[in-house]
Amino acid sequence: MSATRPPQGPYVLGIDFGTESCRVSIVDVSGSPVTFAATPYSTTHPKSGWAEQSPEDWWDALEASTAKVLQQSGIPAHAIEGISYDATSMTVVALRKDGRHLAPAIMWMDVRAVEQAKRAEGSSSVALRYNGDGAAPASPEWFPFKAAWLKEHQPDVYRDADYLVDAPDWITHRLTGEWTLNINSAAHRMYFNRDEGGWPTDFYEEVGAGDVFEKIPTNVVDLGVPVGGLSQKAARALGLTPGTPVAQGCVDAWAGQIGLGVVEPGTFALITGSSHVLTGQTAKSVSGKGFFGGYTDGVIPGQYTVEGGQVSTGSVLKWFKDNFARDVVAAAERTGLNAYDVLNQQSRHLPPGSEGLIVNEYFQGNRTPYTDGQARGILWGLSLRHGPEHIYHAIQESVCYGTEHNLRAMREAGIDVQKIVACGGATNSPEWMQMHADVTGVPITLTEVGDAVVLGSAILAATGAGLFDSVPDAARAMVTETETIEPDAERHEEYRYFVDAYIDTYPRLRERIHDMQDHIA
Repeated sequence: MSATRPPQGPYVLGIDFGTESCRVSIVDVSGSPVTFAATPYSTTHPKSGWAEQSPEDWWDALEASTAKVLQQSGIPAHAIEGISYDATSMTVVALRKDGRHLAPAIMWMDVRAVEQAKRAEGSSSVALRYNGDGAAPASPEWFPFKAAWLKEHQPDVYRDADYLVDAPDWITHRLTGEWTLNINSAAHRMYFNRDEGGWPTDFYEEVGAGDVFEKIPTNVVDLGVPVGGLSQKAARALGLTPGTPVAQGCVDAWAGQIGLGVVEPGTFALITGSSHVLTGQTAKSVSGKGFFGGYTDGVIPGQYTVEGGQVSTGSVLKWFKDNFARDVVAAAERTGLNAYDVLNQQSRHLPPGSEGLIVNEYFQGNRTPYTDGQARGILWGLSLRHGPEHIYHAIQESVCYGTEHNLRAMREAGIDVQKIVACGGATNSPEWMQMHADVTGVPITLTEVGDAVVLGSAILAATGAGLFDSVPDAARAMVTETETIEPDAERHEEYRYFVDAYIDTYPRLRERIHDMQDHIA
């Protein structure tokens, strides 16, 4: 996390509970990070498709990271004027009224609730509008299905739980003692829709979780709204000042959207890493085949959020590097270079389309536009002309093609994407970011603070502390754009053929790939 401007008070504390660590940063009101610390925790996988973490490990990591940033910065606790946070979702925690957890948290990536999610098939509930306007399968990652699974397979835990909440709402209680439900989790992963009266009780009944509303906090709070002061107990544990305003936090991906300044229609956030998340705002309720949403009030009140995503992006490049470019990795290590920079150098001369090579990057399935867990990667067009640099380049292109495929689904629903703001690992490669712009035909902007997620939580903290009137006002003040990568019009036209070929590939092979997955299961 970096910024070029010197910090200037007042200061706020942003907390990010990611999949692998708790990250904490002290940030000033210009958006400049003062200091940053991360403390890891572990994930267990008791069975295939399961993923669990301990909430106590989360809290221990928060204590450690907070102590580090206070010590490193030299800023006294009383100078911290606000706190907010984000966490993974849908990460379900079963709790008693006193906040004690009854079982490990069921992580966002946990897909044990496949059977429960299948019950949504054929439902006529308006809830399914959020799943590709009813055209996409429901995801076992989402709340009602995990709740139904818990009720059926761990009935003692379900019965004894006073609250069943998402991870961001767990941290709300640990910090303040208050029980709230953040609108971000509610709208994006729990089917809550204010435009339709709130909860789709009919849908919850259909999937087997009709009584779970007894265990969900009733106070649904918008992002950045104060939920209380830091409790005496939490303040002692964290070395902070009791009563410090705590603002309603959210899910990590949408903290990243806020931290990129994407708070108005027309601009989209692209959050890159092992996967890609593409998310943005619309002024009107929009749903359509091939993307999720539009979620009512999920980020900004009075707006709607739409979402697309690619499960495997940077992870496929890492797969290639680790398995097929070991000589490059070894040479890079000897010379102190980055292996990806070397691979980029070796492949940058290649034309659009990698001389006739197409990859579909569905190595771990497809989130959108197909929402197909059985999808798998495809590589075709190989000839004796092709070498490792062609495959590496084609993988990079496939990720860009997938982003364009998601954008096309949104465009078909009338969503106009005029600008993309990006963060994450892919932004370290100018060549790859230029490729994203060329393939999509959309300008891509980079921002000063690379860690947009924890900055997004700091923006919520500043809003809740009363330093700004609204989340958009805080984002405009705290997010600084540094560079815009314009698409090359000629290359964009050249890429059009290859994008079409990429999109045409998987539907032709879907049945065969599903059959193969069933055969080897």
